Amino acid sequence: MSDATPPDRTPRNHDGWDPFPSSERDRQDAAALSGGTAQTRSPTYRLAFDDPDFLTREETRSVRLQLELMKPELAFLDAGILSTVVLFGGARIPAPGQAAWAARNETQKKNLEANAKFYEEARRFAQIASRHSATSSGGKEFVIVTGGGPGVMEAGNRGAADVGAPSISLNITLPHEQEPNHFATPELCFNFHYFAIRKMHFLLRAKAMAIFPGGFGTMDELFEALTLIQTRRMQKIPVVLFGEAFWKRVIDFDALAEEGTISPDDLNLLTFAETAEDGWQAIRTFYGF
Repeated sequence: MSDATPPDRTPRNHDGWDPFPSSERDRQDAAALSGGTAQTRSPTYRLAFDDPDFLTREETRSVRLQLELMKPELAFLDAGILSTVVLFGGARIPAPGQAAWAARNETQKKNLEANAKFYEEARRFAQIASRHSATSSGGKEFVIVTGGGPGVMEAGNRGAADVGAPSISLNITLPHEQEPNHFATPELCFNFHYFAIRKMHFLLRAKAMAIFPGGFGTMDELFEALTLIQTRRMQKIPVVLFGEAFWKRVIDFDALAEEGTISPDDLNLLTFAETAEDGWQAIRTFYGF
């Protein structure tokens, strides 16, 4: 390996030959000079790719969008992850036996604690999917991916961890819930600034969606995927809604079809399930394994 290539960088060919110094080497050299003179201390002297003030300007938004798309993509390629199962659901739903920390009144407390059953179903669903992933593809296909937060998202990452499988966490910078749950695989835990790019990564490798009761965020992700499938901008995948009573109470899908705002056939894009086993069976039936 040449002196121009740091030991942790891949050279341009297998002989270790590389005619140009790496960007990392230049970054290190520039850092060593940064305290020398007024000129080298000036922000304008910083390498563009190593200048946080430059990279966070409004004018460089397009660059940041590209970087947020590229960084997880490269990590998934490095990890060999081929496909995922997207698991969504309410951040406010507690684990069984835990207090409903998000409840603002007695009605919410009662309902959230009753919905704790979905935490357990999400955890068991992730266990089942992750065991299949491990035995069928060495953990490369049907990998669980969540939004990385608490509640049902935690249950998904936790279920994968229960069986020693990797899982992905796609977090978003928010005034609250910023810390990812502790069950996601650290090397597959990402933080996003842009909701749009995060949504792309949820669906780019998705072979199925497991949607548990949730709020605006869950609804947003559900309808995003349904719209893409309905308009054939995305291949049809199983969209499994857990808790039929919940979903039919909060969204009248049949009324949409009756009003003509969706096709009657669009109702077939949805599959309802009550248990982890039922949900996984729907995915197995769809793919024939």
